[in-house]
Amino acid sequence: MRGCVEVSGRWDNLVQADDADSFLVTAIRKGDQRAWHQLIDRYQGRLMAFARSRLKEAGDAEDAVQETLLGFVTSLKHYDESRSLETYLFAILRYKIGEILTRRQRRGEFTTGFDIDDDTPGTLEPEDPETPSRVAAGHEREKRQADLLATILRRLIEELRDRGKLEDLQVIEALFYMGMRNKEIADLVGRDEKAIAGIKFRALGRLQEFLAEAAGTDRSVLEDSQLSAEATISKIWRQRRLSCLKRGTIGSYLLGVLEEPWLSYTRFHLETVRCLMCHANLEDLSTESEVARDERLGEQIFQSSVGFLSRPGSA
Repeated sequence: MRGCVEVSGRWDNLVQADDADSFLVTAIRKGDQRAWHQLIDRYQGRLMAFARSRLKEAGDAEDAVQETLLGFVTSLKHYDESRSLETYLFAILRYKIGEILTRRQRRGEFTTGFDIDDDTPGTLEPEDPETPSRVAAGHEREKRQADLLATILRRLIEELRDRGKLEDLQVIEALFYMGMRNKEIADLVGRDEKAIAGIKFRALGRLQEFLAEAAGTDRSVLEDSQLSAEATISKIWRQRRLSCLKRGTIGSYLLGVLEEPWLSYTRFHLETVRCLMCHANLEDLSTESEVARDERLGEQIFQSSVGFLSRPGSA
């Protein structure tokens, strides 16, 4: 029963995704093998769908997913639960896919292009102990800038969603995520170019207001000028997957029960933005023929990684 989490001895579909992930991670940290098996079952399908879309060989895709989950459990002590587990796992997967493609290129094998965002979890590789402190401080500042910008962008997205302004969110997503020009967006969504400019102006204004509300040192790490740097906003938006759809929303879309305005926005996000992570979820939810194969792979991943769990009571 992929996507469900066993709580108090029963399957509960009502548990929110983040709460379910937190429940599983907490149990896994204590060495709970059953929870680890559930997490594999919960995520391997969508990870496999993404890997298959980037790698030609099925064996390579399976290896990438297995290495991703193994990498997660072996670096679990570094995982920050304030970060989305799904985003974290996809970041590891992209890193593993990049490694596979690099190995193939070194052997002179043809590979399709793959743009690896600079969003791989830094905890997977040890830091250079000889790195100068000033460089480390610079990296820390960049991280704080990215975290703050992601926070205020997420506030904007949530505000638009809560107010039902999903048409405006489409425009903002096309501007900041896709990097489209005002005229291109106007033609795409069938709106006046001045209206597009107005939406952009209001969005930047709200971001500046959110920034002004940031407290103390957080406010000082991000300059107002960075809010007008569309390349910076686009990079953070892509890396943090700020507007990714919830799995339940994608499921409702597949079942044909999603109502407006969410139906139009979901179609836009999947068909126009073509978010790779959401497409992986879409394929995973819509694929029935791979269930047996995925169960076999899931058991293989579990058996190869369960030994890395902490023993109960040893944490």
